[in-house]
Amino acid sequence: MNMEMKHGKESFEERIMQLPVLDTHTHLVGDRLCASDFWEIAHYFWLFRELQAAGYPANAMELPEDIRIAAFLEAYHGSKNTMMNVVLTQIFKNLYGIVISDAASVLKADAAVKQTAQSVTWAQEVADRMNVRRFVVNIPEHAEFQGMRENAILIPRIDGKLGGWVKEVELSHDPAAAFAQAREKLTQLLDTYKEAGYVGIMTTLPSYEARANRKVVIGQGSTKDEILMMLLHELGAAAEQRGLLVQLFLGVERSWCGTATPVNDPARILKLSALFEAYACTFELVVASELNNLDIVQAAWNFPNVHVGGHWWFNFRTSTYRDSMQYRLEALPAIKSSLIVSDARCMEWSYGKILLVKRIVSDFLWGQVEAGWIDYDTALFVAENWLYSSAAKRYGVAH
Repeated sequence: MNMEMKHGKESFEERIMQLPVLDTHTHLVGDRLCASDFWEIAHYFWLFRELQAAGYPANAMELPEDIRIAAFLEAYHGSKNTMMNVVLTQIFKNLYGIVISDAASVLKADAAVKQTAQSVTWAQEVADRMNVRRFVVNIPEHAEFQGMRENAILIPRIDGKLGGWVKEVELSHDPAAAFAQAREKLTQLLDTYKEAGYVGIMTTLPSYEARANRKVVIGQGSTKDEILMMLLHELGAAAEQRGLLVQLFLGVERSWCGTATPVNDPARILKLSALFEAYACTFELVVASELNNLDIVQAAWNFPNVHVGGHWWFNFRTSTYRDSMQYRLEALPAIKSSLIVSDARCMEWSYGKILLVKRIVSDFLWGQVEAGWIDYDTALFVAENWLYSSAAKRYGVAH
């Protein structure tokens, strides 16, 4: 790469890093937004899995601190090629000025995190580093973000309720009556959310064999999948009537074992497509399974009310981001696509994962500019929508 092109790429990346972000799915808790110590960052689930693959014990927190630090360092150095390891390195280097290398550096990092945890401004400072304007949470009690300029956007999670209603109907001696009661509970719940001013609802879904284009009357002999699909019809109708968003998180299942697993079901989105056609509410599709990245783009291309969301669980990898960005760039107006789902449990990990995504976006879009597919201004336009404006418009957030 000649110097002119190198400086052009660096300048473009700087512009991307400055763009605003809307983090569309987090587990942040409003009164404890930041990590309390080093281990809360180091044991973040995604990194913890990679550390375990490098020999880190699952019961690490039960070990004496010196033994735990030694085990951590061995696994950390042994997994230095993995993506979350790279993110952890950047978190401590950029936010704390610390390079994790030995026991002394871990102790220094622990002291630094404990110190910032006492600062009422630290969460906002970290968010500002990546220009994260807003965050989404799914639990009402978590939405009041203490010490920050804006509270979280609340999109209540209803999968627990939805699963409970399915079970009630399945086990009832009178499934038809139980389904009518579940439908009433669902509409009342959405009325409550509408009155509270919430944007919409979020739910995960288990595996399902039933198809939305085959509507059935619930009664004796109805399967659990049929009950679920018919409740999704009720959800779509109720959301349309109330102008609420339906955010579907798909592709992680525990039906194969106790551990959450990505399942690449090629008919997963197809089975739901009759819902997108029947109900005019906005659907946002977030998937954790690689093969469904193209499927949700096809759904958003076919149905104006379907939007594609960020990358969740096993889809949060550089390779899947690059592929899905290519699908999205070719087929969808940028306003139909969001990229950021940090799934973070502390502000430091929201920073680290968004840093990574911005770098991936920068590399990908600069490559498109170099190849002549889009120009510089279009690349910035796409990035601004993917990172912020698409979600902001969908959630009714003022620019």
